[in-house]
Amino acid sequence: MASKPKTEDAAEEEGAGEEAKKPKPGLPMKKIIMAAVGVAVLGGGGFAGLKLMGGKHDAHEAAPVVKPAVFFDLPEVLVNLSNNGSERTQYLKVKVVLELPDQLLMQQIQPVMPRVLDTFQTYLRELRPSDLDGSSGLYRLKEELTRRVNAAIAPNKVSAVLFKEIVVQ
Repeated sequence: MASKPKTEDAAEEEGAGEEAKKPKPGLPMKKIIMAAVGVAVLGGGGFAGLKLMGGKHDAHEAAPVVKPAVFFDLPEVLVNLSNNGSERTQYLKVKVVLELPDQLLMQQIQPVMPRVLDTFQTYLRELRPSDLDGSSGLYRLKEELTRRVNAAIAPNKVSAVLFKEIVVQ
């Protein structure tokens, strides 16, 4: 008889062990529902915050006023390029326009225009024809002229140097 109760106890312990090992069907579903509710709450809160902080966008709001750019034509510049011992002399003819942020700057540039033209002349005379090859050469030229103009008219600044005409002959 002693062996019989041990067998029943062992069977009960095995049955309890199997029940403990079986996953409860309600637990994962609860986690999924809780996660979905959490995402919905966070998403709704984020959307509400965005709407409140973003302000109202009315179609009748005035568009920001954009000042039109002011363009200032410089005199044509004609220089001979550095030839590095070649027999043929090559020339560079450039027509440049300065893009200014406002009309007031045009009046401030007028008195220092000889300085601007001098910086152009001295820089352009040192260029070789190979320095002007391709779009990258012209881009470097534009950037360098912009830097030199800004140095000549400091503390003022031009927005850009634009080319109207470039001829290498």
